[in-house]
Amino acid sequence: MVAATGNADTSVGQDELVKAVDRALISHGRALLTGPAGAGKTEVVRAVAAAAESRRETVLRLAPEAADQWIPEASAAALLATVPGAALEQLSGPQRTAIALLCRETDAPRAGRDHVALRLAVVEVLRALAARHPVLLVIDNAQWLDAESTDLLRFALRLTPPRVRVLVAECVQGGAPVGEPLCGTGTPAIRVPPLGADEIAELLVRHGLPARLAGRIHQASGGNPRLALALGHSLAEAAGARDGGAHHADTLPVSGQAREVARRLLAEAPAQARRTLLLAALAARPTTALLRRAGRPDAEAELAEAERATLVRVAEDGSVEFTAGALPTALAADAGWPERSAAHAALAEAVDDPVQAVRHRALAVDTPDQWLAAEITEAAAVCRRRGQRALAAELGLLAAERTPSHLAGEELARLVNAAEDAGWAGRADLARRATRAVLARDASPASRVRARLAVIDAAGQALGALDETFAYAMADAAGDPSLEAAVQLRIAWKHNLSDGDPVRSRDAAARAGALAALGGDQVAEAMALTVRARMGRILGDPGAEAILAEALALPAPEVPLGMRNAPQYLAVRHALFDDRLDDARKQLMVLLPAVQRTGSAEDVFEVLRSLTEVELRSGRCTAASARARQALELTIEAGLSPGPAWYVAAMAEATGGSFGRAAGYARRGIQASHEEHDQVFLSRSLHALGLVELATGEAAKAVATLRRVAELEAAQKVVDPSILRWHGELAEALVAADATDEAARLLDSVRSVARGLGRTGVVAALDRARGLCLSAQGEADAAVQLLEATAQRFETLRLPLERGRTLLALARVERRRRRRAPARVALLAAAEVFERAGATPWTELAREPAAGDGGRTEAATAAALTEAETRLALLVSQGASNQEAAAKLFLSVKTVEARLTRIYQKLDVRSRAQLATALATALRATR
Repeated sequence: MVAATGNADTSVGQDELVKAVDRALISHGRALLTGPAGAGKTEVVRAVAAAAESRRETVLRLAPEAADQWIPEASAAALLATVPGAALEQLSGPQRTAIALLCRETDAPRAGRDHVALRLAVVEVLRALAARHPVLLVIDNAQWLDAESTDLLRFALRLTPPRVRVLVAECVQGGAPVGEPLCGTGTPAIRVPPLGADEIAELLVRHGLPARLAGRIHQASGGNPRLALALGHSLAEAAGARDGGAHHADTLPVSGQAREVARRLLAEAPAQARRTLLLAALAARPTTALLRRAGRPDAEAELAEAERATLVRVAEDGSVEFTAGALPTALAADAGWPERSAAHAALAEAVDDPVQAVRHRALAVDTPDQWLAAEITEAAAVCRRRGQRALAAELGLLAAERTPSHLAGEELARLVNAAEDAGWAGRADLARRATRAVLARDASPASRVRARLAVIDAAGQALGALDETFAYAMADAAGDPSLEAAVQLRIAWKHNLSDGDPVRSRDAAARAGALAALGGDQVAEAMALTVRARMGRILGDPGAEAILAEALALPAPEVPLGMRNAPQYLAVRHALFDDRLDDARKQLMVLLPAVQRTGSAEDVFEVLRSLTEVELRSGRCTAASARARQALELTIEAGLSPGPAWYVAAMAEATGGSFGRAAGYARRGIQASHEEHDQVFLSRSLHALGLVELATGEAAKAVATLRRVAELEAAQKVVDPSILRWHGELAEALVAADATDEAARLLDSVRSVARGLGRTGVVAALDRARGLCLSAQGEADAAVQLLEATAQRFETLRLPLERGRTLLALARVERRRRRRAPARVALLAAAEVFERAGATPWTELAREPAAGDGGRTEAATAAALTEAETRLALLVSQGASNQEAAAKLFLSVKTVEARLTRIYQKLDVRSRAQLATALATALRATR
């Protein structure tokens, strides 16, 4: 048999595809699997075949290679060579001879063979195999079948019994498809879709590649798994070779294996179409009209061929988009300079945007030109005013390259401006490129500092790997208070974000403020005060609000360091922390169009993040989910650090989407934050995961996850509990895990801090956990009274989802003391709150008989067991040993044994069989 080659592990995100193929095989007996090279068809085929083998079906596999298509009957020989000998013994003499000749003499002249006998032999072999067991014939890479084998198989499959099922997988890029002729018209065709950004992230993690690269790789690969892995390895190698493993790769390296994969995809386009594709690759916004004006009169027809090969998408308005960002990069890289130059010259005459015209004219030549450089510089200024900072950076670099050597001062100024534009746009690749050029010249200390700061600004959350850059910037800034202030300000950000040390961050900000005041830089002074106010809030400093007011009083007409670092934005965050949600939302709606005009993707993301959080706490889950999607799409498009976006998506899903998807986003956020040493969003993503685990009844896991949050927050010296409200969730998880005393101690310590700082919303959340704690301690009346009062407080605070969660807790307590009517009332009220808010997963919890435990809490309350005891009882009654239950619940075997003793006593049972019966009876009695 001919083996398949070149297939990466692309099984991510394909469970539903495997099920779809199985359904098609069951209903029709035939199925076609299509998609471009590298899409993951082979992995789906393997999964389907493995499932068939597990059902004891006979699986025949055929996977020809490209060279086999030119060898007559090569694939037929490979297939028959795998057939068990017993199936051949029943054949007639001429049929056995025909098969023997085929398998031994594939390259011999065909004229002397009995082709009729051979065809009948294949039919008889398949019938004989099917008589014993169902047969699955799998043909992968069907596009490489030779014509003679295709003809033979088409004949045989028309005569096979229904117990022979056929799965054909092929690339449909170019050439005539063979799948439908083999299987017959009407055969279900299932196309392998591209992977989403989340699935690309999972694929990268499985292969030991940084998850933070997922957004860029998704764009560059178009969701093609093989291309994504090739790009991921190229990016990781480029980063490791340059700076010891830091995850800041420069320009996407479509080289090595990645370029070969891209070339194979592009090879499906005819030569004429490739010339049109090159023009589209070099244009900023390609359209069919533009390509026609640039000298391709048959652009529509040629693009239609490329579209059939899944290389581009052509919209109704004629706009052209490549399915994978690596394709235009590979096209441009493989084209020679004369071809690229001619294409840019044609585009310069065809585009209607003066900025793009200048860009193409500059790219059409490779010699310095003083006047052209000046034109490019002016175009960059236009882009800066438009908020197109990434394009401004690209043009700035181009202007520097076209600047004659005798204008060294102008060249240096253009490089520094390009670096700063790149820093503003979050383009680490362009910032590093411009900075390297600045440092290679006789630049002043001020120019060197500005360039290095641009690299820091472009790094996003990953500041931990830039210690050397900070050190050089400090050395160059020495003696200039304004420059020293700018460096100290960024050091303050790093201490908070990467080091998780708000005290050092506050102190660095204080130094930055003093230096800024000395240098007369009021904008930097306001920024430094903002950091001090932010750290003060974290550290529980009552004077933080006064510091923020001082920052707001300073004039700051322009925000060169980003709105996310401005006092106006921190005021919004404080309003959110204080549950002044209407105020926060109004201010955010003013900031959103402002930051969209600036061209800073990080600023836009920050505003979208805060809007998501405001909408969630206000009980507008649909709006929150829309904002979270915007934030995630922006992160992918701009290549920002993905950890914060995945955290935002996790919280939106945990409230208004799906607990399963929320857990997936949270885990990806944890992974990315680990990679970037981002302590702030590591805590947040862990909190999101812990919330999901608590809601879905996995108390032991929730305790472990939320304890990690507590440890991180303690290490970061966080005092104010209003910033990340994990305390109540950890207490609830401890109660559910039968650690009531620990929960009570936690609640007492945090409550005193929250009351002292006036954090009423936090106190209410702690009281909800306190109510569950009282119930577990046997004080049911006090628990009910406290929970009813807490639900009313949340209504007054206009925090509907918190009120709904409190009503769920109330229902749980009422059921524990066997008051079914009040419990039902509380559940109905909770369901109404959640449904009105669009909190889909919580609505489902409120409608379950167990208020979130899928019937388990019903059984527990009816049998007077705690939730922790119920989980253990259910596991044991379902056959788990003590050791297995201990591993599942993260307990010691001794704890399991002691807890089982209490359960037996409460239920008055003496065996596991009696335990199972008692649980089933209790569950039926409460329904």
